[in-house]
Amino acid sequence: MLDQLNQLERDALSALEHITTGAELTAWQARYLGTKRTKGALDQALSLLGTLSKEERPAVGKRANEVKQSILSALEVKAAVIKEAEMQAAMKSGAIDVTLPGAPAMRGRLHPSTQALRRMIRVFEQLGFEVYRSPDVETDENNFELLNMPPEHPARDMWDTFHTTTPGVVLRTHTSPGQIRVMRERYPEPIRVILPGMVYRYEQVTARSEMQFHQIEGLAIGRNITLADLKGTMAEFARRMYGSQQKIRFRCSYFPFTEPSVEVDVYWGMETERDRMITKGTGWLEICGAGMVHPRVLRNGGYDPAEWSGFAFGMGVERTAMRLYGINDIRYFWSNDLRFLEQF
Repeated sequence: MLDQLNQLERDALSALEHITTGAELTAWQARYLGTKRTKGALDQALSLLGTLSKEERPAVGKRANEVKQSILSALEVKAAVIKEAEMQAAMKSGAIDVTLPGAPAMRGRLHPSTQALRRMIRVFEQLGFEVYRSPDVETDENNFELLNMPPEHPARDMWDTFHTTTPGVVLRTHTSPGQIRVMRERYPEPIRVILPGMVYRYEQVTARSEMQFHQIEGLAIGRNITLADLKGTMAEFARRMYGSQQKIRFRCSYFPFTEPSVEVDVYWGMETERDRMITKGTGWLEICGAGMVHPRVLRNGGYDPAEWSGFAFGMGVERTAMRLYGINDIRYFWSNDLRFLEQF
């Protein structure tokens, strides 16, 4: 039995010297040490201990443990050697050539709403308008009352409002309350400003309407400003924004803070059913509400309507971008769909 154990040790260590891969080492280990399901050569030898006499068992058992420890120690050393060799081979085969150009890093893009907003701001800056910022959270007084909409005025139904937990404080439903702020700040100087920002309305989301969107408010106040100045500004904006071939039209409308009031439409077309839906069957898409500043609003801002006049407009950025980029559903802007965003 001792001779059998000695021979097993010699055979195992001899076979181990010629192993060079992890797969070969696994097969060797299964052969001599066994697996969870099979017995190895050493286990088979140890199973014969029960056939020995009491006098032989101590010496054979001791030698069997020595052989097992010898094999396990050799296995540990060989495993470390093979692991290091395989790692070096992998590094060598997949080495990085530092002379090659690196992989380009993905760069972020401006959101299409931001791109359209910046383009619109550039156009108005070219027309002599200054950018003025006003807050998203407004008082009811600025958002409605000083714009000629006292409490219970039916015109308030035109703007479904988000109210805060603080009484008299709302999320602005339009950028028009900025008119009061800039007038009270700049009086008695002439004014020509745009007020870009986000507005919020608690209303149904459709292919042409969102509950939050960007808007650009425009305000011009001077001694002799007329409706012709407003029409000329809108026509020049459309020419610079869309090109000289773009058709626009003015329609009479009503806003409590302007008198007279108009809406500005751009021609969309009527080629598809979606075109008819977007334009409500007219072929025209509204992008702007405008008019001459109401005398009461001028007075609330500190300007005497007997001496001063002005025009104002509120322009939806996403609506304008829909015509600019040919987007037939405003909901794409806030869907976070990369298939849509990566086009810009």
